[in-house]
Amino acid sequence: MKPKSKVLIIAGSDSSGGAGIQADIKTVSALGSYAMTAITAVTSQNTTGVKSIFSIDPEEIFNQILFTCRDIKPNAIKIGMLHSSKVIASVIKALNKIKISKIILDPVMIAKGGARLIDDNSIKILKNKLIKKVSLITPNIPEAEVLTNIKIKNVEDMILAGNKLLEDGAKNALIKGGHLKNKIVHDVFINKNEIKIFKNKKISTKNTHGTGCTLSSAITTYFSCGKTLKKSCELSTKYVNSAIGSNLDYGKGHGPINHLSSIIIKKKFR
Repeated sequence: MKPKSKVLIIAGSDSSGGAGIQADIKTVSALGSYAMTAITAVTSQNTTGVKSIFSIDPEEIFNQILFTCRDIKPNAIKIGMLHSSKVIASVIKALNKIKISKIILDPVMIAKGGARLIDDNSIKILKNKLIKKVSLITPNIPEAEVLTNIKIKNVEDMILAGNKLLEDGAKNALIKGGHLKNKIVHDVFINKNEIKIFKNKKISTKNTHGTGCTLSSAITTYFSCGKTLKKSCELSTKYVNSAIGSNLDYGKGHGPINHLSSIIIKKKFR
């Protein structure tokens, strides 16, 4: 099968393979597109938590983005872990040069195990400068609370936070509702013209490591292939729900989801 589009991923590496660059590549590939990467950090982690984070030099991140895009121009870009103000500045500088219009930002701030992955100054720059440059921002509830200073307890609060992000310069926002204790997961897609709520049955499992990375990469992939943002979000929530439903049960903590749930292997390759 020939890849349907090309996607550049700007994010950190997860040594356990469940989140970050590894989850992004698996997702983009599983949905039929070609993945390229610019690595922002190398983490030592497993399903129980993050042991350490090694930062990549911001100039090297800039070089990865620019040199890759000059040769293979991506149809869309997914941005994940940006852990320092210098890293965010280098990414913005690169985006200004390559001029790609379809950009999805997953504002990775807190790891599944609770480790903080970004400092306060970086959050400020992300809010003031980067958010205006992207097509869509995809915070979960804890991230949306940090970005908007709104305590989110229900869907109405999610809509309120989404509107605050629009006021701050976001074109579109998808507030992910997985942290609320409901039997149905509500994900709120919002822009100045519409609000759409996607509903999926909540699957009871501890194995949800990398769901945010996976969702944003899936959205980027569908969007890169020409689907609307709203349709990309709808299809991606279904894909992630299916991947969670496989319940791999790897590791002693928050295990990974099954990125390959969308793939049917032809008989000759079995």
